[in-house]
Amino acid sequence: MVTTLYYIHDPMCSWCYAFVSGLTALQKELPDFIRIKKIVGGLAPDTTNPMSFELQQKIQQTWRRIEQTVPNIQFNYEFWIINTPVRSTYPACRAVLAARQQGADFEDKMIGAIQTAYYQMAKNPSLQSTLLECALDVGLDADRFTNDITSDEIEEELQNEIRIARKLGVITYPSLLLEHNGRLFPVDVDYIDHETMIREIVSILDKPSGVSYL
Repeated sequence: MVTTLYYIHDPMCSWCYAFVSGLTALQKELPDFIRIKKIVGGLAPDTTNPMSFELQQKIQQTWRRIEQTVPNIQFNYEFWIINTPVRSTYPACRAVLAARQQGADFEDKMIGAIQTAYYQMAKNPSLQSTLLECALDVGLDADRFTNDITSDEIEEELQNEIRIARKLGVITYPSLLLEHNGRLFPVDVDYIDHETMIREIVSILDKPSGVSYL
């Protein structure tokens, strides 16, 4: 039976951005027989309504808390000055899935491009124009990407991954869940030391029980 580490995330989740280095280190040291499956959970559905001032302030407070908690993580607060923020992450999720259609390697590249555009370059990944720029930056076929991101197939895949995330009981991002011997085990996300996650996973591999997979 295949052992799978599920990584449930959203490309516009600030804590997921803070976890990039930890996830990369974790992936490098995972036992070879464990496969990683990334699932976009979809933080915020489609909307064109401007984000409320209160929510803008709340997200900026989260950014500051992350900067104080996770080493070497910084955000470009100019985003809040030059953009009209919209609380919608589904377009970015679709972009990740559309990138995956052109090759598995493009999935991580697109996630990175979206995070760079958003958090470092103060661009708005809720906009299709920004996502197309990201697609071009990572070397995707622009015409195919444009068609895929608005296709029924990608929409169906997005809704399917959101359903999987819900069935897995995920309510916060990022989340890690290890499926082993037909059972499901949560893995605590450590933003500072990936070795703690490795030790937890190795410990789980020896356990006979867990949470039933839904």
